[in-house]
Amino acid sequence: MALVPTIALLVVGCERSVPPAHEPSSALTSLSKEDVADPEKLRNEINEQLLKHCGTPLEPKLIGHPESIAEHLAYGAEVYRLRCAACHGTTGYGDGPAAKTLLPLPRDYSKGIFKFVSVVDGVKPLRDDLMRTVRRGARGTSMPAFGLLPQEDLEAVVDYVLVLTHRGELESALREAAVDDEEPITDGLADKAAKSIVAKWVVPRDKIIHPMTAEPPYTWASIQQGKEAFSGTGGVCFKCHDRDGSARNLLEVGKDPWGHDGKAADLTSGMFHGGATSLDIYRRIYGGVKPMPAFANAYAKDPDVLWHLVHYVQYVSGARRRELLDKQAPVVSTSPESPGAAKTDGE
Repeated sequence: MALVPTIALLVVGCERSVPPAHEPSSALTSLSKEDVADPEKLRNEINEQLLKHCGTPLEPKLIGHPESIAEHLAYGAEVYRLRCAACHGTTGYGDGPAAKTLLPLPRDYSKGIFKFVSVVDGVKPLRDDLMRTVRRGARGTSMPAFGLLPQEDLEAVVDYVLVLTHRGELESALREAAVDDEEPITDGLADKAAKSIVAKWVVPRDKIIHPMTAEPPYTWASIQQGKEAFSGTGGVCFKCHDRDGSARNLLEVGKDPWGHDGKAADLTSGMFHGGATSLDIYRRIYGGVKPMPAFANAYAKDPDVLWHLVHYVQYVSGARRRELLDKQAPVVSTSPESPGAAKTDGE
């Protein structure tokens, strides 16, 4: 009887493993004859172009970059499979095996949209933005920090994420051209779409968010000015975040770019997904975080107000901690010279 599992193990061990493969998006698989005359033919044509321009998980290609980085991308794909695919999925749709148990949901890379960036609204992120998120993680979400990984791993996995992102962008461009404009899928159409994708990811210097003024000192006066801008006359932030920043009223704020219900951030939690430094928060206010709008032009006449808002947000981010401290009993300590005797610290 002992031979049965042994034989079974040998048989299984001789089976060839199925190589990983990218998957078409739900938008492509759901096409019907009401959309195009021959959906299956269109899917095959688009998949052929995706293979040509983006490769496979084992032999990935990055649109707009030479073949010389093939080994680097293959290594990035391996890091991705090990560290990221369980949440973000093999093709980067944010649909890995663990995704259903997570909230917020893992990012879907295929749309080419990222939240925590250092550029103005509507512009593609810098590669450094992606590096920063991978290195620091997104506090308050299931995205951990990978800052302890070797630099080689970080560089490679970010470039592989870009492979998945550009693949999603190319698929979307070809699908829309075929369905909306009734264009045939040709090499020329795919090459043109690929060049357009590359062009969009070249970020002009004037689209990078640089503070309009230097940060003033973090003072009580600055915090009070920020509070006035947040919830006083003419303030709008409180309409979503509530006057105390807790967002407890769960106001409907619309959909995010991925079609999920948005929710205003609870600023009192002290957890800023995109970073808690003054510059991080400044960029969120200036450039927006969908569905939160950008306030780049709201304070053009008095740009220091943006910094005052940053200081107010940083102040309320410690609200829960301050409340907890206020309710705590005085700290006591026991003197080793008089067992059982307790005294308040500082006595």
